[in-house]
Formats: sequence, structure tokens, C-alpha cells
Amino acid sequence: MTEKPAIGWIGLGKLGLPIAGRIAEAGYSVTGYDPASDRLALAAGRGIEGTAAMESAARADVVFSCLPDDRALRAATLGEQGLLALMRKGAVFVEISTVSPEASAEVAKAAEAAGVHYLRVPISGNASIAHTGNLSCFASGPKEVFEEILPMLATFTRAQVHLGPGEEARYAKLAINLMMAATAVMLGESLALARRGKLDWQDMLDVLADSAAASPMVKYKVGPLAERDFTSTFSCKQMIKDLDLIIGAGRAGSVPMPLTALVRETYAAIVARGEGALDFIAPVKHTEWLAGLGEPERRTSRDADG
Repeated sequence: MTEKPAIGWIGLGKLGLPIAGRIAEAGYSVTGYDPASDRLALAAGRGIEGTAAMESAARADVVFSCLPDDRALRAATLGEQGLLALMRKGAVFVEISTVSPEASAEVAKAAEAAGVHYLRVPISGNASIAHTGNLSCFASGPKEVFEEILPMLATFTRAQVHLGPGEEARYAKLAINLMMAATAVMLGESLALARRGKLDWQDMLDVLADSAAASPMVKYKVGPLAERDFTSTFSCKQMIKDLDLIIGAGRAGSVPMPLTALVRETYAAIVARGEGALDFIAPVKHTEWLAGLGEPERRTSRDADG
């Protein structure tokens, strides 16, 4: 592409809006579709031309979609009035949601029939950092198309990798989200055990953050855990949705996933207790409840004990 292509955007939610905004800030013309008028009003403040007619966004050179689940993806893209039927032949469709490989494969088949180039580009990261450009993405689909749109991806991601021609990126995203969910549950049990051993809450977090077990996710969560802040960046309800996708993909591929099933039940218990809107790190709080532990005492000063 020698000139900056026109961009269409489908889905201006908590993740979609800041990403589309970063593309607009980079000098691209972005037309964004969302059925909610309040999201369109917010889009205008980010330099995005909002529209309540999907067709207006669908006529762009490159169309992105950021949608909540399989049902929304199928509803938006398939059928005679769906996005793929409205897009022009030769255009590029970039789908960044976390959805099942099965639903994505249906979209791929419809895109091929419509003469549209289809890239699966699920995003790693959350809405709280989307405005910073520090997301990362995994892509699969035609490699030459991926390379063509890299400048657009670079406006909102710090890392981009192409993994293959088909649904590889979908599996990569599910595999990573499984590690995040399992880590959160394991972290809950580890911290509860440490508290039973009379370790100070902040001391244990400090040790954990400087240990061999300190993944980037663990380090990122140490700060909120120190403050006992379970405000959602990605909720327990959202994690259940992804775990269901993961288990479904495992069944389809004959991959036994007993640990994943147990992790899913932990999140189901959190939701059943009415705490599904908490951050996905809430298994820490849940395990404390199971163990009969109250809120940990926290030092007001790191020098309080001399």
C-alpha cells in the first residue's frame, strides 16, 4: 500500500475504541461502527468518524473487528447482510477478538467466498493498556497481507508475530489465556499457604516478584495485590468465556485438559459467589475465603519492623 488505506472498524467497546483511536492518531482515516450511540459519541473525541450503519465502515480498504464472542462474530460477519457480504472484493478483514477456532474457520470460509483477505490477529493485553500501544498480537492468514498491514498493527502493538496460514493465532491466544488463568489460581493457593506460614503479605509479594516464578503477569499483578485492588482489567466472567473456548478446542483436538477443567470450576465458584466482575486475579481472594483467612495485615511502612 503506497498510501494510507481507509480503515473501517466494527465494535467500539472498551478495547476496540482505544485501539481504533491509536490508528486514527497515526493519520489513518477511520470509520467506526457500533450500535451504541454513546460509543459513537466517544469515538468522535478520538478522531474516528462514527456510524450507526455497518455498511459505511465495511466499504473501507481494511476493516477491523473487535467483538465479544463467537455469537457476536457470526452475527456481524456472516449472512447476506453481514460484514463480509458488504466488503468489496480484494479488501482485507482483520479480526482481533478472542474467539474459537471453529467460529474463525467459518468466517475464513465466508471470506474466501466473498473474495476478502482474512487475517486472524487476536490481541494479548487488556483495555487498561490499549491506549498505550503496549499490546501484542499473534497473526495467522496470508503472510503477504500481514506484512502489508504491519504499519497499522504497529500503531497499537509493541510486538507482532505471524504464526501460519490458518487458525494458528487463535490457538496461540487460547493457550496463553490458559496459562494466565492457571497462574492466577496457583497464585491464590501459594499466597494462602504463605499466610498460613505467618509470612507478611508484602514480604511474600516482594519475594515472589524476585523469584524464578515471577512471570511478567505475576510481576504486573504484584502492585494491585499489595493494595488489595481487585478492580477488573479482565474479569472472572470474561475468563470463564475464554476457558470454555479453551476446553472446547481441547475436546475438538482430543487434548485432555483435566487441570483446565478444575481452573474453570474455580472461576465458576467465584461467579456463583457474586464476584464475577472482579479481576481474573480474584482466585487469590477466593482461596483466602476457602482457607478461612481474612484480610491480611499490611505494614504502613517498609521499615516498621526495624
